[in-house]
Amino acid sequence: MGPVLSGVLQLLALMGALALAYVPLGTYMARVYSSEKHLRVEKWIYKGIGANPDTEMRWTAYLRGVLAFSAAGVLFLYLLQRLQGGLPGSLGFSSIEPAQAFDTAASFVTNTNWQSYYGEQAMGHVVQTAGLAVQNFVSAAVGIAVAVALVRGFARSRTGELGNFWADLVRGTVRVLVPVAAVAAVVLVACGAIQNFSGIHEVGQFMGGSQAWNGGAVASQEAIKELGTNGGGYFNANSAHPFENPTPFTNLFEIFLILVIPLALTRTFGVMVGSVKQGYAILATMVTIWVGFVALMMWTEFAHHGPALQAAGGAMEGKETRFGVGGSALFGVSTTLTSTGAVDSFHSSFTGLGGGITMLGMMLGEIAPGGVGSGLYGMLIMAIIAVFIAGLMVGRTPEYLGKKIGPREIKLAACYILVTPALVLVFTAASMALPTPPNSMLNSGAHGFSEVLYAFTSASNNNGSAFAGLNANTDWYNTTTGLAMLLGRFVPMVFVLALAGSLAGQRPVPATAGTLRTEKPLFTGLLVGAILIITGLTYFPALALGPLAEGLA
Repeated sequence: MGPVLSGVLQLLALMGALALAYVPLGTYMARVYSSEKHLRVEKWIYKGIGANPDTEMRWTAYLRGVLAFSAAGVLFLYLLQRLQGGLPGSLGFSSIEPAQAFDTAASFVTNTNWQSYYGEQAMGHVVQTAGLAVQNFVSAAVGIAVAVALVRGFARSRTGELGNFWADLVRGTVRVLVPVAAVAAVVLVACGAIQNFSGIHEVGQFMGGSQAWNGGAVASQEAIKELGTNGGGYFNANSAHPFENPTPFTNLFEIFLILVIPLALTRTFGVMVGSVKQGYAILATMVTIWVGFVALMMWTEFAHHGPALQAAGGAMEGKETRFGVGGSALFGVSTTLTSTGAVDSFHSSFTGLGGGITMLGMMLGEIAPGGVGSGLYGMLIMAIIAVFIAGLMVGRTPEYLGKKIGPREIKLAACYILVTPALVLVFTAASMALPTPPNSMLNSGAHGFSEVLYAFTSASNNNGSAFAGLNANTDWYNTTTGLAMLLGRFVPMVFVLALAGSLAGQRPVPATAGTLRTEKPLFTGLLVGAILIITGLTYFPALALGPLAEGLA
């Protein structure tokens, strides 16, 4: 079987598996977030944290819950790292330095999982399991909760109430993420991923010496790392490491985990707003962009000119031979079009245009299908923008799902889409203009600029993958990427929840002959075009200086 055919068959198998899971998982999540009953374990949690899950919250109270819970998570994870040297199960590793501890705490709480450290050389078992793995669950649950609050804003009318954050957080963790991750971890263990709490030991003989490896609860962390679109690896090589991702099957299975909840949430959206066709329209937009990006990535990696690349069947530098170009391209696109950030190959070693595709996927806002929760609310924001554009073209007040899109709604949506580009471009420009930050670049020229641009694109969009080559473990990058992650996560949530509150307070508008049919293919095409044009206008100059200049050289 040729490598191109192998890549295409993997793509088709993945799409088939996702199609089978779409309806049952999406419908189940709609029932989870619409149920009025509480499980016994959930009641224990509510009692422990002192929350009343039956109290409805306005958007301001919901936002306070999100920010308070996340702030507590940052503080706890920071202190856990700073105290690591005195904790049991530290494997002899010292405490993490303040700047790096802040960066890592901000990273995992914001669902970014950017890592400026070597996992197997820095973090002991307690930090990995009680700190990082826990945040993998709850940060993903926060994202879903905010998305559900926005969906309720569309579904409800003449009320400012959006549900209860604590109930949404607990239900997402207990009823969705934990059971699915548990099953996924068992599958990974059965396929060869490790799961233990062993210490550091010497393995084999390499060029006259041995190599030290430490064990860990890798399979369980790998499962939620992908399922919750987190991305932080137990080892520095991330999902290219055989302990995390041992076979081509596990590689495809991990891509499935990355995509399944973000895609299924479109079904949840359709069920909760009372029109599954609206969910299919959003799904079609996500799938169109994702398939297009996969096709472009495979083309650039398989067909890149040059005798060495042609002899290898594609650009194999930086890729695992057990995955090949097809599996690596599929993983790279899926992880950068979501907020996952896991990698099974080094994106810095992709062709110039291939590296640009991974960057562009994040620059879209990671909405195809995007992160767990964040992809859905990001796509719904873009749908509002698309409806507004359509309204301008026909000269009528735009409407979406029976809600008028007025000046307040458009201002909130516009502020949402401006936050991350501002963070990316400002921090990148500062890093290139100041005298010290460029010293962290391994390469010069267009590729060196791409390293910096990729880093802040990844941090600001809460992705977490890196372009390699850039030494991010400096005070400058630890501080600036930490700030970019926090601002890129929580400032947009302010606008999302404010928008949800505004929509929930409206009266429904009856559909007329002039209402734009947002469940039709025409709207899907309009939405895809709006996303690509807005992103292109925003980022094209920066992309032209980096990956485009390198790819066309």
